[in-house]
Amino acid sequence: MFARKSPRADFTSESGESSITPRVKVGTILIAEESPRMAEVLALESKPYFGKWSVLQDLDGRAVDNTIHAAGWNFFFMAAETKVLFLGALGAQRIRGAVKRILRKVGQQNFNCLEVTGIVAKHFLGVPYATVSAHSRHIQQNCQLGSIESRQADQVGADWARG
Repeated sequence: MFARKSPRADFTSESGESSITPRVKVGTILIAEESPRMAEVLALESKPYFGKWSVLQDLDGRAVDNTIHAAGWNFFFMAAETKVLFLGALGAQRIRGAVKRILRKVGQQNFNCLEVTGIVAKHFLGVPYATVSAHSRHIQQNCQLGSIESRQADQVGADWARG
């Protein structure tokens, strides 16, 4: 069995320009629609990715963590890893599809961030496939992670505040 980390898992066009969809690579942070208060305090730049999810621009997990802690907020990392496998060679559309599947899997937990932690291409009996893995993350003011119900209530409140 052959395994390797992809050195170019952050796809750009042949001209060097990024495609319309934001690039996803190991370390990419996706964030759900922010509450107005979070957007005001943290001022994180993002580009739309899928549904209510956006990709934070030019920040990896450590940089986001530093920004959030500097504002007096907390950035939680969930130990449970979520993986999705797909057949075929690495490509931007296949990785996007895998990330969408991960977001659907973790959506019921009401965490407001996701960090892509692995994109690995492999072959088995000559058939290429890849695994995309991610960990849920959560931004909040309180230093104690709330329950699913409290995170859901916070999301409902944020949705209401946005209109």
